[in-house]
Amino acid sequence: MMVKKPQCCQNRRGTMAGVFVVLLPLLFPTLFTPLSHASPLFSEWKAPKPRHISLLRSALQRESSNGEQSDLWSPLEDQGWRPCFESVNAPSLPEKSQGYIQVFLDGGLNQQRMGICDAVAVAKILNATLVIPYLEVNPVWQDSSSFMDIFDVDHFIDVLKDDISIVKELPDEFYWSTREYYATAIRDTRVKTAPIHASANWYLENVLPVLQSYGIAAISPFSHRLSFDNLPRDIQQLRCKVNFKALAFVPHIRELGDALVSRLRYPHGDSEKHSTDFLQEITGVGDKQRAGKFVVLHLRFDKDMAAHSACDFGGGKAEKLALAKYRQAIWQGRVLNSQFTDEELRNQGRCPLTPEEIGLLLAALGFDNNTRLYLASHKVYGGEARISTLRELFPLMEEKKSLASSGERAHIKGKASLLAALDYYVSMHSDIFISASPGNMHNALVGHRTFENLKTIRPNMALLGQLFLNKNISWSAFQQAVVEGHQNRHGQLRLRKPKKSIYTYPAPDCMCHA
Repeated sequence: MMVKKPQCCQNRRGTMAGVFVVLLPLLFPTLFTPLSHASPLFSEWKAPKPRHISLLRSALQRESSNGEQSDLWSPLEDQGWRPCFESVNAPSLPEKSQGYIQVFLDGGLNQQRMGICDAVAVAKILNATLVIPYLEVNPVWQDSSSFMDIFDVDHFIDVLKDDISIVKELPDEFYWSTREYYATAIRDTRVKTAPIHASANWYLENVLPVLQSYGIAAISPFSHRLSFDNLPRDIQQLRCKVNFKALAFVPHIRELGDALVSRLRYPHGDSEKHSTDFLQEITGVGDKQRAGKFVVLHLRFDKDMAAHSACDFGGGKAEKLALAKYRQAIWQGRVLNSQFTDEELRNQGRCPLTPEEIGLLLAALGFDNNTRLYLASHKVYGGEARISTLRELFPLMEEKKSLASSGERAHIKGKASLLAALDYYVSMHSDIFISASPGNMHNALVGHRTFENLKTIRPNMALLGQLFLNKNISWSAFQQAVVEGHQNRHGQLRLRKPKKSIYTYPAPDCMCHA
């Protein structure tokens, strides 16, 4: 007969086993060291040591000031250019539409934004009716937000009502023309051969016949499928009108954005901002205190960016292995930069700035530790461990989570496109915008802020790469080189060159001499 052991003994034995498991790594650390160093996940979130410790020490000892009296904060002078897409001759709709144009847009928010502008232009070229563009699920961020989730569709249609016909949905006779329909087989109504930067004539020769035959044409893929050159001026200005006037975010993004901007400008006027779960109004704050200034920093340092750059970010062998595996999994190793050494990449300005490096740049430019900084980012590679040095340099740094309650963020939680839209809105209302690395967000905001004549600092990537390679450089030499190397990079208007984007360089296509 089996004797059942007392419950107390079983509990004691279980407790002792649990304690042993907890103590095992401490008693035999060598058993666990190789595992931790081999794990990419472990290294990704482990705080790396500062790579520029001498510069960092000097930057942390820099003198504080009022923080807003520097010439850095002075608005841009009038550069003699004005938006001019309103000056075109009054547009008129064609008597009869040639059919319906559908486009399927991939990429992130800002790539989709450019695709929407191009879709309107193509519809105008073809005298077609545009169906509100379909936004593909982003493979990186896994966001299924639709056009109507992000942009104010009624505003979009109203602003463009005199330029093209737009419908929210296809009529019943074309109910079959869906994303799923085109994914299962080759279809006569799908145009998948549109070349990168196609001309207007290409659409007239290749897409117009499809419209005339079937009454509908679905273009997929569509990103970057319209040339920036050799287009009629009215088509170029229509693209500008879409980008700078028709594309407005949905009301709840604008409302939350206004609240964040107000909290950044009046940091002591909303002490109860986290006490409720609804969007709180801020009224009368301007009467009590002077509006403060703030900088938006777009810290483009996600895992994709870090891996694709093939640069060394100071995380040791484990980090290099993790990024190499990720690069192989996503791009099968087909990354041009991986053929160069880290030193060569930095000399060419191809390495994204780490949070530590962008912090040193800001400090060298003259921003002190009283500067209010808004961090516009989605997922920073390494998380708070990577950001901690930047936060040490700029203790008044804020972000969405620190400025808005969980209730206020409920509608955008987990939605990368809406989070990016909120950051874009706040960025357009900041005194200064700076991006740590070039990219779609950087390009879109540089163009939009140029259009509005707002100050935007463009990092000199090649210069900074060379400066950070010099481990013996003094703070004074670093600061002097940074200031001199950014004298004409504060938002001065640059005319668009051939093949360059009108969304990044709006003059002269979207702007005219005053």
